[in-house]
Amino acid sequence: MKDPLVHDALRQIQDILAEETGVPLPAATRSRLETVLQGALGRPNGARKPDDLAREVTILLADLRGFSGISASYPGATVLALLNRCFGAMSEIVFRHQGCIDKFMGDAIMVLFESDKDCDDSALRAVSCAVDMQLAMEGVNAVSRGQDLPELYFGIGINTGRVISAMLGSDLYSEYTVIGEEVNLASRIESFSLRGQVLLSESTWERCKGFVQAGDPMDAFVKGKSRMVVLREVLGIPSLGKSVPRHELRRSARVQVKIPFRYRMVVNQVVIPEAREGRILDIGYYGVLAEVPLAHSAFSEMMLDFELPLVGERMADLYGRVVKVIPKAGKSRIGVEFTSMRPEQKAAIQLFVQLLIQGTEADD
Repeated sequence: MKDPLVHDALRQIQDILAEETGVPLPAATRSRLETVLQGALGRPNGARKPDDLAREVTILLADLRGFSGISASYPGATVLALLNRCFGAMSEIVFRHQGCIDKFMGDAIMVLFESDKDCDDSALRAVSCAVDMQLAMEGVNAVSRGQDLPELYFGIGINTGRVISAMLGSDLYSEYTVIGEEVNLASRIESFSLRGQVLLSESTWERCKGFVQAGDPMDAFVKGKSRMVVLREVLGIPSLGKSVPRHELRRSARVQVKIPFRYRMVVNQVVIPEAREGRILDIGYYGVLAEVPLAHSAFSEMMLDFELPLVGERMADLYGRVVKVIPKAGKSRIGVEFTSMRPEQKAAIQLFVQLLIQGTEADD
């Protein structure tokens, strides 16, 4: 069933082109143009019958990392100009890949990709779109640098599954959107992504694994799921000669915390008996940023001991190496990279970080 607004707009465009060129719009071009119009109106594939609300789509969620700090530091007009330049470029890419912008959510965008009955390519188009979005941010940021404005970076999550599509609201206000667990999963996947990163669910990976170059599978705990969810990072699309430009040196997401800890220095592989105390300020899968009362040299070794709230685990005899030292107001902040950890410690730290990411919805 055709959406009447799309049908009318398409008819008017056909009439204009026929008057100007004397040639009718080819069927293939008409189909592509119809998809673009549907996306622009937020109505993928037109109006649907009540018994045809559930369908399979690929959901792309992209969120600007660290944007809350930018919005707090710059005038409103500057912030809006940044957003408009960024999302204007992203919208063009979305329509080029025949995606439908479901909604803008502040500093985030949700896009839907649906395959027709003859070609199941929604996952391929979604991943291609995500890679092009990350590449396009190079140009967006080049303009920002020329104007002494901050650079922007997307974290992107993609998932494929069945959703329910419907017009929600009332006569006063209504909106066409999709809902369901697969949408929630796409949102959780996006929350794990770092700056410049694209993460895929296993269902999306299965549909495009011969097309996409991806990293090793990663297990992630997702609220509401009884099992760990497998994610993969998109590295590039070899057949198109495209690579994803990563902008994050960290190997995992990090969360801010205030966790007291005890540590002992390790000298010549011998643990010094004297225990010292400090405070962990943020933590990731592979290390922490901590505040300590004494200065420590880079590459010095230590053994850490601290409790992980939420998961009820104690990290004892966890070894690390100081990789960064930042003097600060009579104390020192040190970056510590874990060098030796038991499998159960690694699992507990990952679970703790993932719980906090999903609980706080942090954007950094």
